[in-house]
Amino acid sequence: MSEEPSTPSPDSTSHHLTDTLLASYDLPEEVRWGITEAGFVFATPIQERVLPIALAGRDVAGQAQTGTGKTAAFLITIFTRLLRRRRPGPTRGPRALVVAPTRELVVQIRDDAELLGRPTGLATLAVFGGIDYHRQRDAVRKVPDLLVGTPGRLLDYEQQGATTFRDVEILVIDEADRMFDMGFIRDLRRILRRCPPYNRRQTMLFSATLSLRVMELAYEHTNNAEKIEIEPERVGAHGIREILYHVSSAEKFRLLLGLLEREGGRRILIFVNRRSTAAELVRGLVANGYPARALAGDVPQERRLKILKDFKDGRLAVLVATDVASRGLHIEAVSHVINYDLPEDAEDYVHRIGRTARAGAEGTAVSFACEDYVFSLDAIQKRIGREIPAQWPTDDLLRSGPISSSPRAPRPRRPPPRPESKRTASAPSEDSFGRTKRKSRRR
Repeated sequence: MSEEPSTPSPDSTSHHLTDTLLASYDLPEEVRWGITEAGFVFATPIQERVLPIALAGRDVAGQAQTGTGKTAAFLITIFTRLLRRRRPGPTRGPRALVVAPTRELVVQIRDDAELLGRPTGLATLAVFGGIDYHRQRDAVRKVPDLLVGTPGRLLDYEQQGATTFRDVEILVIDEADRMFDMGFIRDLRRILRRCPPYNRRQTMLFSATLSLRVMELAYEHTNNAEKIEIEPERVGAHGIREILYHVSSAEKFRLLLGLLEREGGRRILIFVNRRSTAAELVRGLVANGYPARALAGDVPQERRLKILKDFKDGRLAVLVATDVASRGLHIEAVSHVINYDLPEDAEDYVHRIGRTARAGAEGTAVSFACEDYVFSLDAIQKRIGREIPAQWPTDDLLRSGPISSSPRAPRPRRPPPRPESKRTASAPSEDSFGRTKRKSRRR
């Protein structure tokens, strides 16, 4: 599966699992077959805590990170409920609804649902922006059993009458903290109001952190949801070797090439702060013999999905991304995360380095602190509660010899210029400025 660790190997991820067998839960045979096909045997900590509550039909507000098994936990619950409570008559809308903040996460959940739910015969559909609008709308009208989507696209189809949320029996809100951060909360509340009341549906809510805002949502729209906390987003070096290089903007690209030559790596994820930097960095890497692609908000959706698939399948070794890839995505076996630009938000650093060392594996996180972005270093170290091991790059680490292409350093931010006088392009004297002001008042 894409978001969950697929077929975990005992030697690398056994300590990420519990001793509880998934087969020990009271599940329909079709769900058991799906679990077997997915290669799962033991429950993860979040599954061990959530499944007994969710399978009993109670609401859950859970804290869990991407890659910890939460998707499998709520999908097992959904398929079990739908198989055991078959409706006698047809429905106008989906019986299960999953709301997620990003297109990539929606696609991951759909892929996981199709894998786990293949033996059940239940239909799953994903809707999100960037893909043929009318084709998705026609598919929604066929009334899938499980509908997964981003808030905006879900509301579009509901308001057009292509579907309804009145038949929803089980609702999942994934990455609820991101819903607040990305401004989806108004759309989310509209969806919740269009679903059956909280006492006539089962609700499961997952979040990276169970903040007061997330718990307010849980208390308002769930039926006494039980709070489950497994582990906050990693701020310690759990399997991650961290290092920080103090380097000038002009030398960053040479340092990156030197690290790629020395470190190697099967799957390398490079983070930048701006889309323009991503495009320039990809051009520079390709020109120097490192096939790379960019994943940013301005990349068309179908191309984004193709790039992600190539990276996950090992056909693409280097991916340059903005923070669109820092949360919500699980990509297995990322050996290196490189912060080419130190993030301006301390929270983003935690999420970025969390893309490596997933599910008990090990990985390396390298950060460049240049004069343009070093100002966020103190906030980052305060957030993670420690100093990142730092050093200055030695000459032998910087790429020597000619470089085919080098990204330009970002221009420093400057305040906008003062508007010029309409009467003259040159700066007015103090006397003329006073006369201009008095003349404008008389007008």
